[in-house]
Amino acid sequence: MIQLSDHFDYKRLLRFTFPSVVMLVFTSIYGVVDGFFVSNFAGKTPFAAVNFIFPVLIILGCAGFMFGTGGSALIAKTLGEGDGRRANEIFSLLVAWGAACGVVLAVLGFVLMPSIAARLGAQGQLLRDSVRYGRIIVLALPFYILQSEFQCLFVTAEKPKLGLAATVAAGTVNMVLDALLVGVFRWGLEGAAAATAVSQLVGGALPLAYFGRRNSSLLRLGRCRFDGGMVLKACANGASELMSNISASVVSILYNAQLMAKAGEDGVAAYGVLMYVSLVFQAIFIGYSVGVAPVVGYHHGAGSRDELKGLLRRSAVLIGSFSVAMCLAGEGLGRPLAVLFVGYDRALLDMTAHAFSIFSISFLFSGLAILGSSFFTALNDGLTSALISFLRTLVFQCAAVLLFSALWGLDGIWWSIVAAEVMAVAVTLAFLAGKRKKYGYL
Repeated sequence: MIQLSDHFDYKRLLRFTFPSVVMLVFTSIYGVVDGFFVSNFAGKTPFAAVNFIFPVLIILGCAGFMFGTGGSALIAKTLGEGDGRRANEIFSLLVAWGAACGVVLAVLGFVLMPSIAARLGAQGQLLRDSVRYGRIIVLALPFYILQSEFQCLFVTAEKPKLGLAATVAAGTVNMVLDALLVGVFRWGLEGAAAATAVSQLVGGALPLAYFGRRNSSLLRLGRCRFDGGMVLKACANGASELMSNISASVVSILYNAQLMAKAGEDGVAAYGVLMYVSLVFQAIFIGYSVGVAPVVGYHHGAGSRDELKGLLRRSAVLIGSFSVAMCLAGEGLGRPLAVLFVGYDRALLDMTAHAFSIFSISFLFSGLAILGSSFFTALNDGLTSALISFLRTLVFQCAAVLLFSALWGLDGIWWSIVAAEVMAVAVTLAFLAGKRKKYGYL
């Protein structure tokens, strides 16, 4: 069994992070599978509704990644310092807070969903479809938040394969129910939403059952005392992931507004296909970063600077290799993937395939920025991590889409994604260079 305290060469890094990569890929498939079945069995307007309201659902659920990544860094550092009892207290506290936040956000989301969709510009059938889909999804929000949180904490507990098994089980439930409820029974949006909600329940409940009893991992749920300072520290440390998810969703809403103005529902549908592929591709970057973060946190807590140097160097090489491979895959598979979702509409298909040819270039740059932000989170430097995420996912994206769309129209919207990632890499490299002496990773 690979332990956090081990020396990590390329082979061991890939073995240890692979389950996290697959976990994140399966999680991203939820929305992709919904979109595929809704588009092909319910039609273009329901498909646009899924894409329209999905960013709101991501905002509501992103607290799980905040508690997961921020808490994982704290727990790993505490384990590296040799205090296992305290690490379990922090673990139990953050799981409880994640569940409580999920209940509150689920109630708010259900009540406010019609108002939110209307304020974002949905009207008529698009509004009704968005509310129907969104309200069913938020019923399972507490379990989705727990699932996101446990995806990070399974790795810290040195049980990434169990985390993978739980996520694969949830993803399989989602795909089977989508095929049954939407493809066979033709329940449309309601069927797709129900499939996702049930799969999220599975993804959150299975880890609760495992950690709630005696197990062979480093962590177990138990009694804990309230520690507001520790919760705030975890939230601050995971703020970059919270910011990244919220900002990405806000940017998606902005992109949808620009596309509605320039290309109508076809533009929103085309952008939805790009985001589905982006979710899967970037899940590889995020999954690797989530997988390596506890290792970085452990060696930071143990004061092993030589290990930090090796981890950063090897991670940069691996992420660079992934980036080239995914860019080439995006360029080669753009049109076939577009056919899967919108092959029934030739004009929409051509628009989506053309957008792919531009959008795929962004994969050359996004991985390094994601790794850099996660690396600073693992070092318990939440401020630097949050700055990278804030600039990458909100400032650069918003500025680029507003400027480029005004100058070059629809193509400008697709190129703005690439430009934002290039700027994010420049900022990430600047922070890595500026902080090298403080943390000793270069």
